[in-house]
Amino acid sequence: MEVLPLTLADSRQIASWRYPGPYATYDVSEIVTAERGFWAVHDGGQLVGYCCFGDEARVPGVVEEPGVLDVGYGMKPDLMGRGLGRGFIRSILEFGAGEYDPRRSRLLILAWNARSLAAARSVGFDEVGAVRSAEGMFVVMTKAMDEPPPSDA
Repeated sequence: MEVLPLTLADSRQIASWRYPGPYATYDVSEIVTAERGFWAVHDGGQLVGYCCFGDEARVPGVVEEPGVLDVGYGMKPDLMGRGLGRGFIRSILEFGAGEYDPRRSRLLILAWNARSLAAARSVGFDEVGAVRSAEGMFVVMTKAMDEPPPSDA
């Protein structure tokens, strides 16, 4: 998988995605843009998801921390639950490390989202706290960027 500049066609696809059940909270109702810090994630020339960094990835009420890169992402709904999360997140982290050179990366994941929490743990993120927002309770997870991810073994 590779992270690429977001095109208008990518943005339109993302805005059309609809997630099932409680995952509908992740529906993107507006066109996201590269100017707002969004990137496309492609696999074999196909759009499989998107990512963002910094302000766009931060849950309201969470403050920026020096040396910490806030990371947000979304995978195409029909690809969820197929074992692609580890590679998807790794690709995003590798790109973010090259673009921003952070000491740590930080994710905020809704506490009920067991699949996303498991995927984040599988690439080396640890839970460090929780934050409540209008959307619900978020688990705060961080990973030192100089730590290698857990092996696939």
